[in-house]
Amino acid sequence: MNRKLIGVDIGGTTIKIGIITYEGELLHKWEIPTDKRNSANHIPEDIWNSIQDKLTEQHIERTSIVGIGVGAPGFVDTSTGNVSVAVNIGWRNFDLGQAMHELSKLPVYVDNDANIAAVGENWKGSGNLAENIIAITLGTGVGAGIIANGHVINGTNGTAGEIGHITVEPEGGAPCNCGRTGCLETVTSATGIARQAKEAVDAGKDTRLKQRLERNQLLTAKDVFDLAKEGDKVSQSIVAHVTDTLGYAIANVATVINPSKIVIGGGVSKAGEDLLRPLRYAFEKYALPRINEGCEFVIAALENDAGIYGGAYLVKQNHS
Repeated sequence: MNRKLIGVDIGGTTIKIGIITYEGELLHKWEIPTDKRNSANHIPEDIWNSIQDKLTEQHIERTSIVGIGVGAPGFVDTSTGNVSVAVNIGWRNFDLGQAMHELSKLPVYVDNDANIAAVGENWKGSGNLAENIIAITLGTGVGAGIIANGHVINGTNGTAGEIGHITVEPEGGAPCNCGRTGCLETVTSATGIARQAKEAVDAGKDTRLKQRLERNQLLTAKDVFDLAKEGDKVSQSIVAHVTDTLGYAIANVATVINPSKIVIGGGVSKAGEDLLRPLRYAFEKYALPRINEGCEFVIAALENDAGIYGGAYLVKQNHS
């Protein structure tokens, strides 16, 4: 039988779904809106109804589906599929795995979305099935998935790998969504970079960021990297601070698992070498030389598809 896997990546705005062959070929992918009304209780039903419609449309037998792998934002108990907290969705102790299983009558596996993205990137992206890898997503926040000895690190209650919440500014740091201050996320996320740019303008610093703000009514991480490349000193200073802080944090995490690859994804990663060059320099400065020697920095290849590939691989891993 031509076995197929289904990967689902639940985001705050959209839910991405893919049908993938057992070997890893993406057959179909699509999105549905994330319906957060009524405490987002209808999401499992929305997902399964959409999958059923697609299977019918593509003339795919339900019996060929091995299982469903789901990435959910927040803290996930992988042994049960229970999402203990997903702030962006509105879930608290939501039994996602059980709900999806009851609807589909298929095996369902659930993990944190950053972990799923790391697994997908490692399977069919830049990771090339590395045994030890750190995959970091620099977007609105900072997410990470850590694979050690071939397995995702989840921890006691699904909180392992949350490197966005490593404290990097213990005194006077910016507030974080987690309720604390000075987290890595507040400095190195797209949101954090934009905040630093706005603060520089508000402080009256001599920077072309002011013109960008006046023209567009907002500042983005892309503005900062673009102007840094064009020689704007304040933007260059922000990029230096961001990459130094990120390199410092990654070097400390790398000491724990000794990775062969560090994969950088998310919107900020679109800066490419303008991000990687100073990031490598900072990592080399802070990392143990032996860890640095064995480690390569790469940009993620799968972009928005990493989560659906990771969900599919989660099924494959549990059924092989």
